[in-house]
Amino acid sequence: MSKKTSPAGGTETVVYQSSLQLSTATLTFLGDLLRGHLKKIRSRWRKLPAGKIATIVLAVLRHDQRLADMAGGNHISATTVRRWVLEVIELLAARAQRLERVLKKVIRTGGHVVLIDGTLIRTRRRTGAANRRNYSGKHKAHGLLFLALTDDKGRLLWLSAARPGRSSEITTARYNKLVERLRAVELGAIGDLGFVGLDDDPDNSVVITGYKAARTKPLIPAKKQVNKLIASVRAVCEHAFAHLKNWRILTKLRLHVRHATTLLRALLVLTNIEIAR
Repeated sequence: MSKKTSPAGGTETVVYQSSLQLSTATLTFLGDLLRGHLKKIRSRWRKLPAGKIATIVLAVLRHDQRLADMAGGNHISATTVRRWVLEVIELLAARAQRLERVLKKVIRTGGHVVLIDGTLIRTRRRTGAANRRNYSGKHKAHGLLFLALTDDKGRLLWLSAARPGRSSEITTARYNKLVERLRAVELGAIGDLGFVGLDDDPDNSVVITGYKAARTKPLIPAKKQVNKLIASVRAVCEHAFAHLKNWRILTKLRLHVRHATTLLRALLVLTNIEIAR
């Protein structure tokens, strides 16, 4: 029986077209941002024009296209695509507003309350001691926890830095000193039952939550009605997260976790551009 050592036939690269469901305003914004950056750093040339680079990066972020697939279709290396993605998300993340500026802007525009919620962005399982650190017992999955603030219309305003998946929402809020910052600008916040006990000052409470039922003490009808009202107001938070997770790269994060905060804040900027079109 003879052994075949020659490669299998029919392994030529096949390139196909795919639709990118994004507005022209998003592509134009990202292309102009990249052109300004290249001019600032005096980059003499790139393998592709800035507009084409922006399209490739948006395809990776929106559809979670594999780097090797995008590289093969554009005659570049996967390393180059990865470098472009990291470069662009850093440029975008730098345009995301920090918490103090966000709260002051809400006050200037006549707002009185913000909505607070948390979400878990799933990641690959890690090995060694880092395995349990990112495991969320609540979601039974590995991931990173983010807090988000939205306005009363569901527009994303701010995203916290990434925290290990084992962290709770209330611990993450305390880590970011959210209550102190809200009280400093005299702004209120509405949260779900995960934030019960966050504000320990009943005389000057700035965080509004519902009521929890105990095993031996069910809620009275009035408290149930309060929970329904709070849930109806907070529904727009879920809409905000839905818009954010339309970027399919967040389906399961394959980038290193050190890039997670930068990536989420970059997608925050792009999401607001898409919603505002």
